[in-house]
Amino acid sequence: MLTHNWFPYLLACHIIFVVTWFAGLFYIPRLFIYHTEAQKKPEPEKTILSDQFKIMSRRLWFGITWPSAVLTYIFGFSLAFYKFGLSFPGWLLLKLIFVLGLTIYHLQCGVIYKRLQNNIFKWSSLKLRFWNEVATVLLFAIVFIVVFQGNGNRWWGIAGLVLFAALLFAAILIYRKKRKAE
Repeated sequence: MLTHNWFPYLLACHIIFVVTWFAGLFYIPRLFIYHTEAQKKPEPEKTILSDQFKIMSRRLWFGITWPSAVLTYIFGFSLAFYKFGLSFPGWLLLKLIFVLGLTIYHLQCGVIYKRLQNNIFKWSSLKLRFWNEVATVLLFAIVFIVVFQGNGNRWWGIAGLVLFAALLFAAILIYRKKRKAE
């Protein structure tokens, strides 16, 4: 059985790998966007950029994003079982629902990654820009759940999350309009 002295180390490792997992999930869709937009370039620029984005994506995906996801889960569940045993409080179960959403997001990024590695471009750069913000919304939800641990008003939390997501998506549309005007 772990002694109390291990808790801060488990927590620190969990936080570190959450940060690196999110770093990967924030950056990989940006690479997808750039890779997709490179398809509009003339040759040989298109091929040179595509090859470079494939290399960058592969290194990020397998060198940072996947290992960080696995270690986040290992340290996260170690913390949860250490602190709560098998009796997880409601706020932690809610957090785990959002972490499940994040994992689904991660897996869908893997689908997009594989397609782009095979030169299959099914998503537009605009759709990928919206997709890029999903991780941000999930991050906000997870952090607020952990910080408030069920002590906040759920309806205000949901309303705040929806408003935050709407503002992010509106910012993307404004950016797109401004970019087209240039």
